[in-house]
Amino acid sequence: MSSMAAIVPRLPETRLVETRQRGWVNPYAGLNAFDFARQAPSPEISAYVDHFWVVSWTDLAEPYEQRIVSHPTVNMTITRNFHRIAGVIKGGFSYTMRGSGRVLGTRFRPGGFRPFLGGPVSQLTGRFVGIGEMYGAAGTTLVEQVLAEPDARAAIALTEKFLLSLAPDQDPLAEEVATLVAMVERDVSVTRVDELATRSGRSVRSLQRLFRDYVGISPKWVIRRFRLHEAAERVHQGLDLATLAAELGYTDQAHLTRDFTAAVGMPPAAYARLASQA
Repeated sequence: MSSMAAIVPRLPETRLVETRQRGWVNPYAGLNAFDFARQAPSPEISAYVDHFWVVSWTDLAEPYEQRIVSHPTVNMTITRNFHRIAGVIKGGFSYTMRGSGRVLGTRFRPGGFRPFLGGPVSQLTGRFVGIGEMYGAAGTTLVEQVLAEPDARAAIALTEKFLLSLAPDQDPLAEEVATLVAMVERDVSVTRVDELATRSGRSVRSLQRLFRDYVGISPKWVIRRFRLHEAAERVHQGLDLATLAAELGYTDQAHLTRDFTAAVGMPPAAYARLASQA
């Protein structure tokens, strides 16, 4: 495997972001197939962008498929095969790598894409929209520049310049929703919408409207998705499924198993065995 440092040089500590591949199904099995790195955004764009990510691979002998259990975020991705903006994807999805290539992704903060859309983010949920289709000639030019730039850091700089050129307005509601989503991800004790509503100081209905408008998905889905991410990380540690289900707010083990299987593509026990072999 080639060194990712040659693609994205190490940044100062204040610019690093966490490197867990949360949401990637058994990512360690594919570490010999691809390189992966994240870069934090510059301060000028950090109100909107969570991080940039780069996946690269070289001379794969066989195609490699990576399954993803998505986050409650909008992503903009540029690769030779596609260049698009992806709304929140409710189900699991996968990407197959062949030959050699690179994907440059921009993960927006929850709520962070709304200023670039100018309308409810829910209109993108479950959809992929071409960058050129959304932003016309300027979007097409960005794609051409990124694909022509071999250095990933320079490509990220081009992406930041493009986003700033769109002159997004800072929105206090976007900041509020990003804080609430971060709370759900960080605090596994948040398992119900009414609990989150109480912490937010909003009614359940107001919270639901806020999430639909700024995140693109319901707060219930966000809670469940982060609990599934937590389950995927912990199930291979041998924790009893009934105990894990109760801790993560599921009604019983069967409920967790159904949700897990639908998102990950296999039941928890099978995933635990797969993870142990990586």
